[in-house]
Amino acid sequence: MWNLANPTVFVDLTRRTLPWLAASTAMLFVAGLYLSFMAPPDYQQGETAKIMYLHVPAAWMSTFVYGVMALASLGTLAWRHPLADAAQKAAAPLGAGFTFICLATGSLWGKPMWGTYWVWDARLTSVLVLFILYLGLIALWRAIDDPGRAARATAILTLVGCVNLPIIKFSVDWWNTLHQPASVFRLGGPTIAPSLLWPLIVMSLAFTFLFLTLHLMAIRNEILRRRIARVTMLAAAEGDRLAPALATRGA
Repeated sequence: MWNLANPTVFVDLTRRTLPWLAASTAMLFVAGLYLSFMAPPDYQQGETAKIMYLHVPAAWMSTFVYGVMALASLGTLAWRHPLADAAQKAAAPLGAGFTFICLATGSLWGKPMWGTYWVWDARLTSVLVLFILYLGLIALWRAIDDPGRAARATAILTLVGCVNLPIIKFSVDWWNTLHQPASVFRLGGPTIAPSLLWPLIVMSLAFTFLFLTLHLMAIRNEILRRRIARVTMLAAAEGDRLAPALATRGA
């Protein structure tokens, strides 16, 4: 794993693995969407329940990506891993995107089920807080010019925001909410029929592979961006050093 701390090794790894990840992502989405359209309607919610094949994977990924960012933050603060801050910075927009999909599809699902697009339910509110956290982290990265200070500041804020993850997970158990309780990851086993569960699993894998593909691409682009910035700074410094000599020669 520590070999991957070398940016050159990491870029070479992404060059070899990204085509396979992208192809796997496309195949999983084709299979998942096909299974989703072919799945029978829910006996209570009808065809409306098929929104869950986008909503639930996006909800899972919204918290999973934040967990990845928390691990990257530990890598930045505790182990000084050279690529940890790049991984955290690259993951934040992806996490915000998944969380937005979760909120948007949840609102579309809530309208026919609850009669409204939004309620200040514990689960919905805590996910909205997560979305705001993502936006705040992205803004903090852009607000601080020094990359080292930006990495440390966002790492600390990310770890503080981890307190919201158990609230999201257990909010339906701790409070009386409109949102349904867990029906897949529960001690007694899933309560969803296999004909509805398998499309959900495949779509969840598709979303996971999509994140892995986009995350690796974003980290690679961040490494290349930093290389270009470093070369530009060195060229500017060299130009400043040679400027007096060139001016003297011209005179």
